[in-house]
Amino acid sequence: MKFLDSKGRLFGKVSLLDVGALLVIVMVFVGIFLFPGTSGSVAQINTTTKPVEVSVIVRGLSVLDPEGFLQNLREVGKTNIIIRNQPSGQVNVKTVERLPRMLAIPQPDGSVKELPDPRAEELYSINMMLTLGGDAQITDNGVVLGGSKLKIGTPIELEGKNYNFNGSVIEVNTL
Repeated sequence: MKFLDSKGRLFGKVSLLDVGALLVIVMVFVGIFLFPGTSGSVAQINTTTKPVEVSVIVRGLSVLDPEGFLQNLREVGKTNIIIRNQPSGQVNVKTVERLPRMLAIPQPDGSVKELPDPRAEELYSINMMLTLGGDAQITDNGVVLGGSKLKIGTPIELEGKNYNFNGSVIEVNTL
């Protein structure tokens, strides 16, 4: 009996293509289930976890009761943070500061004065600066909060029971 016949079958029964396909399936199975490799994000290698403070600026947030909203943020003291559309956990709200809405008004003598914005619709629009605190991983490339890198200029989303708004990171400090 021949080892390989004229049609490419082993011992006249099994095709070499079938044997090759079976070997590929077995190797894929072994590669996926027996040797899965490293798990987790590359950003987690050689990291330490430290408390961080993140300053966020929010401009033009429309709110019916701005002072009540700011007071609610202070009292609750926590908010959910979403970075690059990825939920990144909960952080503490350390400080909330309302920023005044000012306009640059030219004066008759050519100088410019900064005066409060008198427009009625601006009563329901606020600018604010928040300081958020939480634990983050410190890597060679910066701060990683909830699996997402956090740097100055990163747009973030803050979400609570009755709010969801966007802000921009203006400072990241490790403590």
